[in-house]
Amino acid sequence: MLKFYLFACLTMMSGISIAQTTPITLDIYPGEAPFQKTTDVQEVVQENDILVISKVQKPQVQVFLPAKRSSTGKAVIICPGGGYGVLAYDWEGLDIAKWLNSKGIAGIVLKYRLPSSDTQSNPHIVPMADGQRAIRLVRHHAEEWGINPEQIGIMGFSAGGHLASTLGTHFDEGNPGDEDPIEHQSSRPDFMILGYPVISFTEHITHIGSRNNLLGQEPDEKWVEYFSNEKQVRADSPPTFIFHSQDDTAVPVQHSLLFYQGLLEKQVPAEMHLYPTGAHGFSLSINKAGTQKGWMESCINWLQHLP
Repeated sequence: MLKFYLFACLTMMSGISIAQTTPITLDIYPGEAPFQKTTDVQEVVQENDILVISKVQKPQVQVFLPAKRSSTGKAVIICPGGGYGVLAYDWEGLDIAKWLNSKGIAGIVLKYRLPSSDTQSNPHIVPMADGQRAIRLVRHHAEEWGINPEQIGIMGFSAGGHLASTLGTHFDEGNPGDEDPIEHQSSRPDFMILGYPVISFTEHITHIGSRNNLLGQEPDEKWVEYFSNEKQVRADSPPTFIFHSQDDTAVPVQHSLLFYQGLLEKQVPAEMHLYPTGAHGFSLSINKAGTQKGWMESCINWLQHLP
């Protein structure tokens, strides 16, 4: 009898563990995604040292929720980097979500579409559209997922940081007349976390690969200006945490400096951490020496003191 009781308890505990660690996966649109062409192109997933996803056709979120007992009510939608050509999906997505869970924060990985004229019309606005929809979707499900609808932030790394900063500078209050209730929600993030972000598309400073992938090799100056996010900061842009290394040769630290200056000019609360070393793409820095790994503790401290 005792053995049976112990087995039953272990089985129940196993079930609880699975319930807490299995993510919720949702398509972010109920049907065909906007601007999507009908083609036979398929998503590509490659697993080497990093799980890399390209040619995304169906944008989704993977929602990792912390245990209810440790939940802070905060949520972070995570945009992996990859130069708008691929997504470093576990390195700057899944791993980040699990780390946030350990701090009582919901981590939500956004698998956004990458711009492609072969599969999309208006490819330059597709990642932004997916990001805005993801924010609305999470806000719509906030009560169900134990999330405070006024504590939903956006986070991005490298080109994912460009997308995140785009969402923090280009947003609206929703459309209450839309037949889809998700579209009633605001697309404004409540805070931003930007890791070694691409910010500017200005010629002399930009990360040319990200700009070319989003806007093409001969971009319209209107869109260069629109997506140079240091110029698009609003007075109602959300509080922002930025981290970057000074020896980053892929995306120069000037990107973060320009955005920080833009935030200051609009009197938006901001905290920035610059590290002498770390180069580009260090993510959680688990296997890298250097002070840049301190960004995690600083970020959590910043989140805990948000109003």
